[in-house]
Amino acid sequence: MTHPTETLTHSVEQFLYREARLLDERALEEWLTLFTPDGIYFMPMFGSSDPVREPSVLFDTAGTRAQRVYQLLHTPHYAQIPASRTLHQVTNIEVWQNADETVAAYAVTVVHEVRPGDPGQVSIGQVRTIEGRARYDLVRASDSWLIAKKTVELLTHDLPVRNLSFIF
Repeated sequence: MTHPTETLTHSVEQFLYREARLLDERALEEWLTLFTPDGIYFMPMFGSSDPVREPSVLFDTAGTRAQRVYQLLHTPHYAQIPASRTLHQVTNIEVWQNADETVAAYAVTVVHEVRPGDPGQVSIGQVRTIEGRARYDLVRASDSWLIAKKTVELLTHDLPVRNLSFIF
């Protein structure tokens, strides 16, 4: 890995900010297009575990990502009625150029989530914050980037995860 140019770093930062905006706007079908056809979205339960051998919070291939998005947007997804409002903050971005022209990017992500609605429902009207570190393996796609693999390690990965039914 080598240190990137300022232009490369800026383009990766803008890509990560765009992903955060799409998630906050619930533009999830557009978010799907940010991945390579064989891209992986992985949230390990135990650090950098092997998703084939060990349990994980989630391990999404293109098919399971698309299914998750379809359910959130087009079916009665009871854990998201009413739908969460989120603010994704992406900070502390580091970018490394690999020898094969791919890029590894590391970022701290903080998601603030609130669900509007009847205050009599559990967790309605309460803002919660979920923190994690993300590693992106990116490949160049004409004038932008595509995610080959996104790995998110939650700060509280070893504690129970309550209703993580939005996209982190």
